[in-house]
Amino acid sequence: MVNFTSVHTEEGAPARGSWSAAIDRSAPLPLWAQVHADLRRRLNAEQFTAGFPGEMALVEAYDVSRHTVREALRRLRDEGVVIAARGRRPRVASGTRRITQPLGALYSLFASVEAEGLEQRSIVRAIDLRTDAHAASRLSLGPDTELFYLERVRLAGDEPLAFDRVWLPAALAAPLLEADFSHTAVYRELEQRCGIRLGGGEETIHAVLPTAPERELLGIGPETAGFAIERRAQGPAGPAEYRRTLVRADRFAVAVQFSTGGGYKLSLSGA
Repeated sequence: MVNFTSVHTEEGAPARGSWSAAIDRSAPLPLWAQVHADLRRRLNAEQFTAGFPGEMALVEAYDVSRHTVREALRRLRDEGVVIAARGRRPRVASGTRRITQPLGALYSLFASVEAEGLEQRSIVRAIDLRTDAHAASRLSLGPDTELFYLERVRLAGDEPLAFDRVWLPAALAAPLLEADFSHTAVYRELEQRCGIRLGGGEETIHAVLPTAPERELLGIGPETAGFAIERRAQGPAGPAEYRRTLVRADRFAVAVQFSTGGGYKLSLSGA
């Protein structure tokens, strides 16, 4: 049994003294389940309002392995009560707002996030010029055509929302290499730096189960599905953007307005 005080250290871990974390090693319940149950009880009692303990603090408090703590945190994360991604300190989840996107419009995820009153920022994983035969074909270009490529993890507030990859013809978009995409939109930079405003296009959305690396990037468990969004947008002289976005399904919704005179097209595919 280990006691914690309500005073927090610089790393956010409770110091010792006021509450105890008891583990019964003779019980049939797995250690991770005992840690999970104890943390769940304390979360329900709002004992972590000043900050949630870090992994190592929990390892010391419960006298268990890091693997045990991570399994307990994974369960709390899957339940939506704790945000726990590798390399970041766990924290209590606040009520998350769902980002809603309209169908039938060339929307900006950047603008939609900020419309919800959340800060939009991105972690840029790659920005360069490269060739990609598949992306080039979607842009009606030859397989060896040089393309501008941007890869980002999009965040809404402090939480990952989407994994986004964008290809544009380098002949149009090379000036975007100078942009800081940690807090700006592709469409905004494309218009300001390249003088290009995208028009209509086509988009498909389907439900997927993200892969393990994708779940790691988005901070979700295997029970959380995603939306795979594939977009091709038109420029002044033909296809100018090919984009593939994986969005967390627990934080994203699509909306459509329709009327009896117009309606919208629903396409069913077995792909």
